[in-house]
Amino acid sequence: MSTRMVRKQIYIYKRQDILLKRLSQARGLSEAEIIRQAIERELRGTPTPLLTDDQAAAMEMFEFVAKRGRESSPGKPYRWNREEIYAERESRWLRDKKQDQPKPDQPEPD
Repeated sequence: MSTRMVRKQIYIYKRQDILLKRLSQARGLSEAEIIRQAIERELRGTPTPLLTDDQAAAMEMFEFVAKRGRESSPGKPYRWNREEIYAERESRWLRDKKQDQPKPDQPEPD
C-alpha cells in the first residue's frame, strides 16, 4: 500500500457519526483510521471482527433468551409482551434523540 494519502471529504448520517466516535474511542484509533480499515475490509471482502463490547452484548442476549426459555411453560413458546417491547424501543429512541441534540454551550450546526 502506498504511503501517500489523498484527502477525501464525505458526508455521513448523524447516527453514523455518533457510532464512529464510539468505535474510535473504544478501539483507541482515529476516526480516519476506522474509515480506512472499513474500506480495506470492504475491498478484500473480509468480515468485521466482533469487538469486546459486541461479544459482551451477544452473551447478554444469549443469557436473556435462555432465562426467558426457563421462565416459560415447558413445551410452550414465550409470548412477548407488546408493552415491554415498545418501552425498550422508546428508551433507545429517546437515548438516540438526546445524543443528537446539541449541547447548550455548542451552536446549532448549519
